[in-house]
Amino acid sequence: MSKKTIAVLFGGQSSEHEVSCISATTIISNIDRDKYDVIMIGITKEGKWLKVNSIEEIQSDKWKGSKETAVISPDATQKGILVQNGKKTELISVDVVFPALHGMYGEDGTVQGLLELAKIPYVGCGVLASAVSMDKLYTKMIVDTLHIRQASYVAVLKNQLTDMDTVIGRVEEKLSYPVFVKPSNAGSSKGVSKAENREQLVDALKLAAEHDRKILVEETIVGREIECAVLGGAEPKATGVGEILAAAEFYDYDAKYNNQESKTVISPELPEGVAEQIGKAAVEIFKAVDGYGLSRVDFFVENGTNEIVFNEINTLPGFTSISMYPMLWEEKGLGKKELVDKLIQLAFSR
Repeated sequence: MSKKTIAVLFGGQSSEHEVSCISATTIISNIDRDKYDVIMIGITKEGKWLKVNSIEEIQSDKWKGSKETAVISPDATQKGILVQNGKKTELISVDVVFPALHGMYGEDGTVQGLLELAKIPYVGCGVLASAVSMDKLYTKMIVDTLHIRQASYVAVLKNQLTDMDTVIGRVEEKLSYPVFVKPSNAGSSKGVSKAENREQLVDALKLAAEHDRKILVEETIVGREIECAVLGGAEPKATGVGEILAAAEFYDYDAKYNNQESKTVISPELPEGVAEQIGKAAVEIFKAVDGYGLSRVDFFVENGTNEIVFNEINTLPGFTSISMYPMLWEEKGLGKKELVDKLIQLAFSR
């Protein structure tokens, strides 16, 4: 059997650049080299695409000094990567792409659109699912149609902040403090804050507006943070659940990646039937956004009521050593190597 060539994209222009680099090293380490030749392409924060030669270069951050640029050609007749070194340009054929990119410009449908143009199979959700799942407001609008409970919310546009009194009035009419304020599109909790009163709400809205023109103000759900992994094509399957024990007041970017006190628990004790409910809802939401390949779907289990409340869906969840997605599949008996292989197979059979 002749080997196929897989390109792994990592880094990117989002706030999750560093996490993407760590995810990529896990993914690359678990690609079956008997089946695939691997090409690594790092994207700097400025958006420069570079050919990378080894995992060690990613780990040491030396890849950013690469003299070879490598871009995916949008020309569908080429189906490959244009590598340029000085005046020499070479076209390397590619069979499949694994975009190990988190957040904006990678998990939001932009790279997926490029790969559709190039007619190259790729791992993960398509353009629509990636775009609507990255946009918290549109995800909420879709989930509203499923009758799955989620936090009550008020949508605010950046240009409406010129009349702050009207915005505050709308929020206070529907929600009571404290509230969470989130940019609709930032990814990984950047620009998210909690407002206990009107003064803090004004500051929180201004902060969120630095990250996106669409802002979401949500009721605070007090409960346990539970995550579920989904995998598959037409008939996706869900794992059991994992719990996040956040060190900070809420599981922001810093608590997730920089605070050693944050922990993940696989198969936590939950009231009877709750884990099954979460798995069913996760698959429903995945299908509703037209998901494909993989996603991690996050919920709260509300204190007092034990009701499940949908939080968000991530179409390219982390693949680091502390990431819930691979850990949940490992618990189901699907190791990282098998998981990566399955994801690549799904890319071919889309």
